[in-house]
Amino acid sequence: MAKSGTGSGKRLLIIVAAVIVLLIIIAVAGRSMGVFGQKKTGKEVETAQAKLKTITSIVEASGKIQPEIEVIITPDVSGEIIELYVKEGDVVKNGDVLLRINPDVYQASVEQLKANLLSMKANLETGKANLIRSKANFTRQEELFNKGLVSEMDYISAKSSFQADQASLKASEYSVQNAEAQLDRAQKELARTTILAPMDGTVSKLNVEKGERVVGAIQMTGTEVMRIARLEQMEVQVKVNENDIVNVAYGDTASIQVDSYPGKEFYGVVTEIANSATLSGTGTTEQVTDYDVKIRITTAHNNERSKGRLIQAVATTEGKADFVPNFKPGMSASVDIRTETVVNVVSVPIQSVTARDFSKLKKKKEAKDSAKTDSTTAVADTSKNDDKASDDLLIPKEDLRRVVFVVIDGKAVMREVQTGISDDTHIQILVGVTAGEHVVIGPYRILSADLADDDDVTINNDKFKKISS
Repeated sequence: MAKSGTGSGKRLLIIVAAVIVLLIIIAVAGRSMGVFGQKKTGKEVETAQAKLKTITSIVEASGKIQPEIEVIITPDVSGEIIELYVKEGDVVKNGDVLLRINPDVYQASVEQLKANLLSMKANLETGKANLIRSKANFTRQEELFNKGLVSEMDYISAKSSFQADQASLKASEYSVQNAEAQLDRAQKELARTTILAPMDGTVSKLNVEKGERVVGAIQMTGTEVMRIARLEQMEVQVKVNENDIVNVAYGDTASIQVDSYPGKEFYGVVTEIANSATLSGTGTTEQVTDYDVKIRITTAHNNERSKGRLIQAVATTEGKADFVPNFKPGMSASVDIRTETVVNVVSVPIQSVTARDFSKLKKKKEAKDSAKTDSTTAVADTSKNDDKASDDLLIPKEDLRRVVFVVIDGKAVMREVQTGISDDTHIQILVGVTAGEHVVIGPYRILSADLADDDDVTINNDKFKKISS
C-alpha cells in the first residue's frame, strides 16, 4: 500500500508541474500578443531625435546641354555654293575658309564699276581743263570790263561760264566719289562670296550641301548655312519655376546628371539668370511661369581632339583613370542648384513638421472651459446661450501655424516652431525645438490630424520600421 501511495504522489506532482509550465507558456504568449498583462496607453507613434546637421537647400531643374558660345553663320550675299570645305564635327581655326559662293555675277559687277569709275575720272579731268579755260577767259573779260573795253553782257557771260565750270567740276568730283563707293561695295560683296570662320571652334551644325543656293542677309533673313561652337565650353540651360527662382543667385554651385552618362555626377556654376519669364499653357489652368538659368559645366569635358573630331579621352587624377565626358549639344540633363547652406543647426525630419489651426484650438479650449463653468453653475443664462449659438454659425478665420510634437514623459507636447531651409530629408528649426529632444514623425494619419497637445503616446519605432521596410 505504501508503494501505491508513493506512485500516485509522483504522478500528481508531474501533472501539477505540467499545468504550471502550460500556464507560463500561455501567459508569455498572451503578453507578447497584447491579450493581457500589458495595457497600452495612448496613441502609438514613431519618433526621431532632433540633431545638429549641415543642411543645403537645393533647387531642382532640368534642361538641355548647349555650347556656351555658338555662332550662326549666314552669308551676306546670295548665290550657289560651288565649294564646301568642311563637314559637321570638323574643328576649324579663326580665318579658315568654310565655303565659296559662285562669284561670277559679283566679279562682273566689279569690272563694270571699275570701267564706270575710269569714265568718271576722265570727266573729272575734262572738267578741270574746262575750268582752267573759263577762268582765264573770265579774268581777261573782267580786266577789259573794268577798262570799259567790253560790254557788261560779255562780262556777265564770261563770269557765268566760269561759275558753271566750277559747279560741273564739283559734280564730277562727287561722281568719282560715288563710283569709288559703288566699286568698294561691289569688291566687298565679291570678297563675301568666300566665307571664313569667325573664331576657333567646331562645326556643330551644317545645313547645306555643295550646289545649293543660299540667300544673303544684307536686306532680309539669310540662309543659316552652319554653326560654329566651342564645345569645350558647354553649359546647361534649365527652366526654374517662379517659386524657386528667387532663391537662385549668380555663382551658386550645382551638381549635374546627364542622361547619357548614368551614375556619373558633374559640376557647374550659375552664370546667367533671365529677367524675363517664359510662359507655357498661357490662358489655361495649367499655365506655368519659368525662368531660363544657364549653368556653366566646370567639370573637364570635350578637351581632346583627333583628326579634327572630338573624342572621349582618358584623364588621370590622383593615379585613377576616368573618362572625360563628350557632351554634345541637345543632351538632356538635370541639375541640383545649391542655393544656401547652414552648418550645425538644429534639424528634424521634414515629416515631423505639421500644421494646426490655432483659431480652432482656441475655440475648443474656450468650449472646454465653458463646459466646466456650466457644470458648477446652477442656473443657466439664456442670453449667453443665444450668443453662443450665433457664434457657432460664424466660420472662424484660419490661423495655420507650423508645429512639432515633442514627446516628454509619455505625452505629446505641441510646440509652435519657426523653420529655415530644408534638404531632401531634414528641415532647419530656428525656434521651438532643441537638439536631443524626440519629435513625433509618424504615422501620417495621427500626426497630420489626430494628435493633440498633451495626448498620451506610446513610442513603437520598431513596429513602424518593420511596416516601412
